[in-house]
Amino acid sequence: MADLASPALIEGGELSAAKSWRNLEPVLLGSLTIVVLLCAWQLLPQLITISAGTRLFFTTPSRIAITLWNMFAQGTIWLPLGVSAAAFGVGLVLAIAAGLPLGILLGRSRTLNAMLDPFVTAFNATPRLVFLPLLLLWFGLGMWSKVVIVFIGALFPILINTYEGVRNADRVLINVVRSFGAGEWDIARLVVVPNAMPYIVAGLRLAIGRAILGVVVAEFFGSEEGLGVVMVRAASSYHVDVVFAGLVVFAALSLIMTAGVKMIESRLGRWRPERASAA
Repeated sequence: MADLASPALIEGGELSAAKSWRNLEPVLLGSLTIVVLLCAWQLLPQLITISAGTRLFFTTPSRIAITLWNMFAQGTIWLPLGVSAAAFGVGLVLAIAAGLPLGILLGRSRTLNAMLDPFVTAFNATPRLVFLPLLLLWFGLGMWSKVVIVFIGALFPILINTYEGVRNADRVLINVVRSFGAGEWDIARLVVVPNAMPYIVAGLRLAIGRAILGVVVAEFFGSEEGLGVVMVRAASSYHVDVVFAGLVVFAALSLIMTAGVKMIESRLGRWRPERASAA
């Protein structure tokens, strides 16, 4: 019995190992690429001659790491990081709350789409910096001007991608569900939203980047506190290490949020035939 079961056990172990490697491979390759680039950056001053003027604006990963460690250990980064994270979180949540239902409505209603599409296209094509002076006048230099900038930047990727996902939903499935007496709410819940999930996830990933960009732009040009303000003040006094430390924090926030979105998408997309066959 043990001899008969062993081939199946071996095959199951091989499949499990292959699946684990398939899941870990992107992480390992990405991490290895980052390590190689950081090592090349660290060794750059030893490989080429950098002029004294350029050295004033140049730093290395080791110096950035030490500066970042000191900022966290001394607590000087916590308050500005909290201010930036709050503006980022509130603006992104509001953009999701508005963009997802509006994208579904525009995708399901030709009338609403015809009425609102010119405004969506125009505002999406308008640079976000155009709104900054008006928002500063309306909301001041506090948190809410940053929240609105983040909201505007993150709204349109979510809205447009959700709309495209809804428009590309499987018409056959929609007709089948409708033939069983399902209403619009059931069609959206059972067919449209699950089919549009890859588009929605792509929109969320774009929205995260736009939201972080909105925080940085708002704090660079019109704010009194926040991590972006710390970076601007450090740049004005030639503290390049602090500038890159802030950049690392923003990049880490983007990576963490994007990884979370990927995990959610992976869990929600297990029902798809291509996912089921790959598993």
